[in-house]
Amino acid sequence: MTSQLPSSPSASPRRRSVVKAAAATAALAPLAAALAGPAHAAATAPAFLHGTASGDPLPDGVLLWTRVTPTADALPGSGKGPDTEVAWEVAEDKGFTRIVARGTVTAGAATDHTVKADVRGLRPQTTYFYRFTAGGTVSPVGRTRTTAAHDASTPGVRFGVVSCANWESGYFSAYRHLAARTDLDAVLHLGDYIYEYQSGGYPEAKYAVRQHEPRHEITTLADYRIRHGRYKTDPDLQALHAAHPVVAIWDDHEFANDAWSGGAENHTAGGEGEWAARAAAAKQAYFEWMPVRPSVAGTVYRRLRFGNLADLHLLDLRSFRSQQTKFGNGSVDDPERTITGRAQLDWLKSGLASSDATWKLVGTSVMISPVAFGSLPAHLLGPLAKLLGLPEGGLAVNVDQWDGYTDDRKELLNHLKDRGIRNTVFLTGDIHMAWANEVPMNMATYPGSGTAATEFVVTSVTSDNIDDLLHVPADTASLVAEAAVKAANWHVKWLDMDAHGYGVLDVTAQASQMDYYVVSDKTQQNATSAWSRSYRTLNGTQKVERVYRPV
Repeated sequence: MTSQLPSSPSASPRRRSVVKAAAATAALAPLAAALAGPAHAAATAPAFLHGTASGDPLPDGVLLWTRVTPTADALPGSGKGPDTEVAWEVAEDKGFTRIVARGTVTAGAATDHTVKADVRGLRPQTTYFYRFTAGGTVSPVGRTRTTAAHDASTPGVRFGVVSCANWESGYFSAYRHLAARTDLDAVLHLGDYIYEYQSGGYPEAKYAVRQHEPRHEITTLADYRIRHGRYKTDPDLQALHAAHPVVAIWDDHEFANDAWSGGAENHTAGGEGEWAARAAAAKQAYFEWMPVRPSVAGTVYRRLRFGNLADLHLLDLRSFRSQQTKFGNGSVDDPERTITGRAQLDWLKSGLASSDATWKLVGTSVMISPVAFGSLPAHLLGPLAKLLGLPEGGLAVNVDQWDGYTDDRKELLNHLKDRGIRNTVFLTGDIHMAWANEVPMNMATYPGSGTAATEFVVTSVTSDNIDDLLHVPADTASLVAEAAVKAANWHVKWLDMDAHGYGVLDVTAQASQMDYYVVSDKTQQNATSAWSRSYRTLNGTQKVERVYRPV
């Protein structure tokens, strides 16, 4: 049940600024102390071992999440543990002297003892604090923020942007650095939040920094629950969720590599069961363990709005897509093949056409910009094949991305052009590289054919990139590959094939700017973070230009 309490008068608008490291550390001290919490489940009292989280913010509400461990044996995926009543509170201050909403939820084994509370009745564009209580145990405190009212003018909105966090490939220091910022409205996670591989499968065991749980490749509901639970023991991931609302979509590794509607490259029917059962298990665990509202038909495509400044259209590019084609048979252009599915593409086109927001942001888990390849040395083809889905024996389009479903892309880009829809920015992850692209109407005749949109792609949090795959020092093989790609793709204004890190997207009425940050060493828990590059698109231009300082 829930109950709503009157809110206090609106607080004054916050100052939007980049937080210096020392100030950020001080600001997060209360959250860090809260996250220290109970280190182990007590035999006699419930515990909150997986942190707290919030997501999918609205003008009047937000989705809250936690997982309670009612008894020591009630581990993720175990199916053990009694039903447990969990109370939640939302307050305007971290001391919880001004509580504005409270309620209770019963957590049980049927949902792996995860807890969700979809809180409403809050004030727009306001920071709140929340916590959970069970059997006298109080959870870590989380901080969240509602969005601006749908028709309200707002000076700006700022997102952290991340993707591709493989547990065994490194530590999640990128999350820690985003958690340390107090100027973000939300963090956008573009997929591959977890990885499904067995321990030592990717990367090889000798290169793994830490080990997955369970150790085998995950295929069952219990497996996916255990893997999600393992991820949410990471202190940097807990800090990220405690500091900001997260808006997430899935990609393939929440299921299996190169997943499509009827299977996956990394799934063997018979030996690993039926794909439909595996996909259903993966989706159930995802919605149990993530602060995400299920959308149409239990998928993640949905729309959020940030005042009249930005509409955020979030895509599901795994549930409805046709199987990836083999390069060379011409079927990438087959109009019967789809990456979105008919209903989702119509939904996206309608939403883009009807939007009165200044900016139309589209969260897409795989890159929409076309990519062609010039001449590359043979030793680079193997790593690029792994990252971009290319056949190792030759040059080709990436058939797992929009390049493998060209009819859907053509229809969408023609829609943008024909309806005069401007200021469309695609936000992308997946390929463990950072890119700043103009999305051409026709790559063969670019720039003469014009630009339909812009695209900012963020690199991976930890997942291997080209120099990792070759096991060579940073900025060696990647520099050769970058030069070859840019020479063959004039619409690619910048790419970094080697760094790991995150992005910060700053949206104002004048421009959308992506600031790219890199971490010093993904294998070190105390890795530092530094600004790398910034690119922006100005209102009305659909062009990408370099900026020589972060916002």
